[in-house]
Amino acid sequence: MNMEGSCPAPYAKLSPGLNRIPGNLRSIHLMGICGTGMASLAGILKEKGYEVKGSDQNVYPPMSDFLRKLGIPIREGYAPRNLHPRPDLVIVGNVITRLNPEALELARLGIPYLSFPQALKIFAIEEKRPIVVCGTHGKTTTSSMIAWLLERSGRDPGFMIGGIPLNFSTGFKLGKGPYFVVEGDEYDTAFFDKGPKFLHYAPWASVLTSIEFDHADIYRDLEHVLESFRKLIRILPSSGVIVANGDDPLVRAEVEKAPCRVITYGFGSDVDWRAVDVEVRENGTRFRILMDGDEYLRIKTPVYGDHNIHNLLSTVALSAFLGEAPAVTAEAALSFLGVKRRQEIRGEKGGVLVLDDFAHHPTAVRETLRAVREKYRGRRIVAVFEPRSNSSRRRVFQARYAESFNAADRVLIPEPPMMEKVPLQERFSSKKLVADLLQRGVQATYHPDTESLLRALLGGIKRGDVVLVMSNGSFDNLIDRLLKRMDNFPVPQR
Repeated sequence: MNMEGSCPAPYAKLSPGLNRIPGNLRSIHLMGICGTGMASLAGILKEKGYEVKGSDQNVYPPMSDFLRKLGIPIREGYAPRNLHPRPDLVIVGNVITRLNPEALELARLGIPYLSFPQALKIFAIEEKRPIVVCGTHGKTTTSSMIAWLLERSGRDPGFMIGGIPLNFSTGFKLGKGPYFVVEGDEYDTAFFDKGPKFLHYAPWASVLTSIEFDHADIYRDLEHVLESFRKLIRILPSSGVIVANGDDPLVRAEVEKAPCRVITYGFGSDVDWRAVDVEVRENGTRFRILMDGDEYLRIKTPVYGDHNIHNLLSTVALSAFLGEAPAVTAEAALSFLGVKRRQEIRGEKGGVLVLDDFAHHPTAVRETLRAVREKYRGRRIVAVFEPRSNSSRRRVFQARYAESFNAADRVLIPEPPMMEKVPLQERFSSKKLVADLLQRGVQATYHPDTESLLRALLGGIKRGDVVLVMSNGSFDNLIDRLLKRMDNFPVPQR
């Protein structure tokens, strides 16, 4: 049977807007369970008492460890047998194609199913006030900051975050309070729903961090991206709020059409909430926050970098809108521990510091490197970048990447993985990036695989170096392998 042009019929009984879930629902299977959002959703469903299991093609830490600690079985690889015994409901991640063997079996068996955002809305967000954090950059960190602030203020928030906030050690929480914080992704929902995920969450409040072209596998151009954000802005209720990055001209232009109150933040003089007198020190970042030109708060926080100051500013602006006391906001900023894989310190051996970061968009790479350079003044910055995302494996950002590594002293670039999935004429070239970096005076090397890169990295690091590894995937467990092998490699003095 040819299923290329078909997909299972939507599950009407659990369509968004229903106030209750049928009482006979017991077992749920998640296809693509090791994605950060899907793993957290699995945790929510487990906590609500359902029998939860799942499958994924790529099973690796931290999400695989996270799921196993929750006692959620994972089957590696997709196969029809994974839907036997038959579950009551299947949740389909957006990594699943219509010709996936489990999707075909799902259609054959006629099992009810939902997309990830549909399921999240029904099982967790209903009857809450959704705070949806959107934008090309900063969603995970900003969502984590807002959730931590609400936690410290005693609001007991629910949240779903596409990462693991270190203050919570989990990416989800049901919460009994009135607010649910969710990271709102503009990526498409599922193979049977090509609209952006964030439209399913019916935001009452939204933080809009930035708008840039991204997700070149599903968006044609920047205008196509803007169409999705315009739809988001239009569905905000008049009683709600958009907290918008006033330093981003695209954001500024789009929120002018918002049907609700708009609060702006940034470094510019024409925003509602402004950061001034920023000082980055070894023990943290300090700055003052002005509200309408008057001092509102003095902040000290462990996070660093202009991008993280933006994230924190949006949190402070939202907290004031929600009526939080400035002292509570200041304490939450001081005690915020960050997010796994966001400038996360993974270890230090032989005087070499190793950081892990999720950066993959050219802007994120540039801003992360600038932040690390400012934080670790006087130390050599060694950048290791894996072009892994659907956009970074395409040539659309080829030229921009060459401008993103100016703050690095040394750059190592491997051959991108899974290039067979990208049409030949659209493929990114690591070799060309290295050539462009060398032409710009940046010391850079190309490596055909992870093992050769690791050998070159070990052979070139020196005491005092900061190694920043950037990838939105597992990178063949490069950091764990690096730290283990550093035990056997004497690190020379600089």
